[in-house]
Amino acid sequence: MNKQNSYLGPLLIIGILFFILGFVTWVNGTLIAFFQKAFNLDNTSSYLVTFAFFISYTVMAIPSSYVLKKVGFKNGMSVGLLVMAVGTIIFAPAAKMASYPMFLVGLFSIGIGLTILQTAINPYVTILGPRESAAQRISIMGLANKGAGIISQVVIGGLLLSGTAAASQEEELDKVVGPYLILTAVLVGLALLIRLSKGLPEVDEEEEDTVEEVGVANTKKTSVFQFPNLVLGVITLFCYVGVEVIAGDTIIAYGVSLGFPEEEARLFGTYTLWAMMIGYVIGIILIPKFVSQQVWLRFSAILGIVVTIIAVTTTGFLSVLCIAILGLAHAVMWGAIWPLAIEGLGKFVKTGAALLIMGISGGAILPIVYGSIADSIGSTQQAYWMMVPLYMFILYYAISGHKKHSW
Repeated sequence: MNKQNSYLGPLLIIGILFFILGFVTWVNGTLIAFFQKAFNLDNTSSYLVTFAFFISYTVMAIPSSYVLKKVGFKNGMSVGLLVMAVGTIIFAPAAKMASYPMFLVGLFSIGIGLTILQTAINPYVTILGPRESAAQRISIMGLANKGAGIISQVVIGGLLLSGTAAASQEEELDKVVGPYLILTAVLVGLALLIRLSKGLPEVDEEEEDTVEEVGVANTKKTSVFQFPNLVLGVITLFCYVGVEVIAGDTIIAYGVSLGFPEEEARLFGTYTLWAMMIGYVIGIILIPKFVSQQVWLRFSAILGIVVTIIAVTTTGFLSVLCIAILGLAHAVMWGAIWPLAIEGLGKFVKTGAALLIMGISGGAILPIVYGSIADSIGSTQQAYWMMVPLYMFILYYAISGHKKHSW
């Protein structure tokens, strides 16, 4: 009983950090619609928001592990939060200078801080409690993450996409300064709280290494690229993060393009997140007791294909609702792809994990592809067809790709 209680404080801190992760990640959909209006951007240019934010994961995936080796996991969290605070405070001068590139620099900095923070906090979810219930804790953290996303879209969306039309670009951009200065103060405060906290244990990496190397018959392998399940897993993760970001971050701008007023469209992103939260709850109940992760991944990919086809062939609110329902398909994908991709890697597991983190760049590149297709064909709706082959690749990996252990 005492041991369980001793996990409670540290888990609460980690839960708060997952909340912050969700808050700053899922506000991007609101920012896309806001910058599109404030700077009069086309679709391709507006999705530089997701590019700047998610490309930082690729840039920082390997360096962040060096940072954590140098300062430790606990201090690494503080470093991550402070780097994020640098990014959020950049929004103030960017607004005063009316500089879209400077906003993108701010988003890139937030993304770098997030990469360090995420690399540091993920091991804690596993070690703070029994290993066999780690998946349950990950799902609870997922609920905190998506719940924060809903709050950020309602609160920040209410402030930035409010019904009253601003008289000038200057007044429009001024709306962003207050919320991001408050966010900066919260991030700095959390960094200090964690730095001074005595409740968080340090992660013992050597202990992790021995666990990774037990019972793995891969002594003849000389490169991480000799594991097809990993290489195909990285591509699958790239596809998954791409479709997740497209569904979550394009829906507000898509609603506006269909003629919905901003006041109404600003809430569309929350529908995607509610769908993801429902997916998490279903996952907590069904996996692995009633259905395996692989089977659920197959179902999720098929759901993605079917719902996307309905979204591009129907009109109005039903089409928007279908894009939101894609959140249900995405909920368990991350948790299902990851273990399949790193299975049997042994001593290569850390390099494999870094490559998988790089797969998050799907969230940087694929929304830009969506935007450029929408611009070239003149339809934000028909551009969603690009998601069908991405779901098909995820389906291939769920059925047979993950079983390939040699080329």
